[in-house]
Amino acid sequence: MLSKAQEVLQKHFGYSTFRPQQEEIITNVLNKKDTLVLMPTGGGKSICFQIPALLFEGVAIVISPLISLMKDQVESLRANGIKAAYFNSSLDPVQERQVINSAIDGEIKLLYVSPEKLFTITNTWLKDVQVSMFAVDEAHCVSMWGHDFRPEYTQLSNVRKQFSTIPFIALTATADKSTRKDIVKQLGLRRAVVYLSSFNRSNLSLEVRANVPKNKKIKEIVQFIENRPNQSGIIYCLSRKQTEEIAKELRNNHIDAQAYHAGLSADTRARIQEDFITDDLSIITATIAFGMGIDKSNVRWVIHNNLPKNIEGYYQEIGRAGRDGLPSTTRMYFNLKDLMVLKRFASGSEQSPIYTEKLQRMLNYAEATSCRRKILLAYFSEDLKEDCGNCDVCKNPPQFLDGTVLAQKALSAVRRTNENIGVNMMINILRGSANQELYSKGYQNIKTYGVGQDLSFKDWQHYTNQLINIGVMEIAYDESFKLKITNFGNEVLFRNRKVKITQAVDRVIKSKEKKSRAKKLTKQEQFFEELRKLRASIAKKEGVPAYIIFHDATLQQIAAELPTSENDLLTIQGINEIKVERYAKPFLDLIKKHNDSKLSTFEVTYRFYQQGISPEQIAEERELSMTTIFSHLAKLYADGKNIDLSIYVNDNEVQKIREAFLKIKTTNALKPYFDYLEEKIPYYKIRLGLTIIMTELAKTKTNG
Repeated sequence: MLSKAQEVLQKHFGYSTFRPQQEEIITNVLNKKDTLVLMPTGGGKSICFQIPALLFEGVAIVISPLISLMKDQVESLRANGIKAAYFNSSLDPVQERQVINSAIDGEIKLLYVSPEKLFTITNTWLKDVQVSMFAVDEAHCVSMWGHDFRPEYTQLSNVRKQFSTIPFIALTATADKSTRKDIVKQLGLRRAVVYLSSFNRSNLSLEVRANVPKNKKIKEIVQFIENRPNQSGIIYCLSRKQTEEIAKELRNNHIDAQAYHAGLSADTRARIQEDFITDDLSIITATIAFGMGIDKSNVRWVIHNNLPKNIEGYYQEIGRAGRDGLPSTTRMYFNLKDLMVLKRFASGSEQSPIYTEKLQRMLNYAEATSCRRKILLAYFSEDLKEDCGNCDVCKNPPQFLDGTVLAQKALSAVRRTNENIGVNMMINILRGSANQELYSKGYQNIKTYGVGQDLSFKDWQHYTNQLINIGVMEIAYDESFKLKITNFGNEVLFRNRKVKITQAVDRVIKSKEKKSRAKKLTKQEQFFEELRKLRASIAKKEGVPAYIIFHDATLQQIAAELPTSENDLLTIQGINEIKVERYAKPFLDLIKKHNDSKLSTFEVTYRFYQQGISPEQIAEERELSMTTIFSHLAKLYADGKNIDLSIYVNDNEVQKIREAFLKIKTTNALKPYFDYLEEKIPYYKIRLGLTIIMTELAKTKTNG
């Protein structure tokens, strides 16, 4: 059965090997066992139930919370030649009857339904359908411990009882230990096997910016976007008002952006979402309601305008960037006001203790002075052995200083005002501000007035946030956010207990915010843009999102390898026979036109090589990437040219690649080798090693 699963993977999805754990999960489902899958966004969850659905007799029922999510999944499946449909409130009676008949007659393999719709059909026409399996997507919605609890999901345990012999698979990208246990319990899963994939999305860079003034923040965001032309991105905001304000500011700076929130009409939201999916709109400013139903693979960045409510939500939201595996950027802004608003939300909820604790964990992450990815993964019970090197803390390690005197100054101001002031007033007192409210209360007469005037207001905010977070002082939310001294604070103030805090590092980051000069595109990047335009035109004609035709990662591989035949196209990740049949001609025509416009790119590289010029120099001279140059050398070697690949990949590395080849038994993709070799051998060496191995095998066959 597993060999058939691999055939389906290649035929319908265009991949030659499974990602980590997909094979085991699919085997478990095919053995009709209940399964819980925790896999990060973009990690390949859908394939875990879609392939079993294609191999089972009958129709798989996929329970999904959003209409947009169902529509997107069904369009993607149909583009891959898979018969699928959805059954939700967007259908008219005629369309409903068509779906019902198709399901009963077994003409579709996957049927997507919302929980609400499922409950209306379980005792009616669903009884006449041969149900093969149930897949519960976004399964964290079933748990009150989850970040997006939905009461309607809790009734799914009744469906599990009714279809007691049918396997259930529950899938989510975000669930801590408590949520995982609750999912199994609430769904009534039986002896469920739990698969916990790595949550490490190493292609996402992580950055947090604290206490940036509003006007400066807008300027930073504008520069951020201008430095990334033509890239898709999402800016998440805490309120509808903020989404409108930021979108307007961006448009005032000649950046096309639209706000998305629940206050807009359904038609307006649908239009904005459609424009974003089809790349007609690059930037969305949105409340967290946006994105759950979006499977757009080429979102290149996500910005949080405010501190998120919890780590689960934050992880899911940043996970909407870089789903194609290409490098992507995430940035979070936050300040004390965000914390106050979120604390108020949390305290007013029925689940106040839970929400407050989750908010505290989110704050701990934002205030981190060590590798952020380690903290993020630890939340999901994953241990990252080494610092990631791709977060702002790793890139700019903070400098610690003895903050005891600073803390004592702040605590003294709070004590001498009888713990009757908030953060801003405390800072104004320390800086000796001529503030009207300050003078009206006589605070200019206290001994602490002006003792901190050597520091800026922003620096004092930075240090005060840390003093609050380490427990030197606390905010009394039920007393108009007044500052109170803790036991720890009293020890600092009266017993000289030492306090270590991080130095304000805004000057370091500020230098990076300067607008970068426009970078000249390499020839490969220029051709990638041509491929994107072709993809966009085909997508518009077919009325589907561009990424349903081909992902950006697929186009990048095409631009690098320049396949010249249908068979060559089939070696590109994400291209299957159906897509070759539909789209090969226009793409091959464009590649031919590109190749005919110049001397063979391989011949040019070979001429440079013969002159003794290094690959690095060739790449610079030809304005191509190193990856492309090494792919040229590999092809030239395979074609019998006098190329010495041992300069770039040694015998020991070739042997390791040979061992991987005997295990993987395919050369269609390099990522399986990269994963198998524990990311210790770079992609270009894997390509060269495989070329040596395949050339040796070809000679053996010829001589044999």
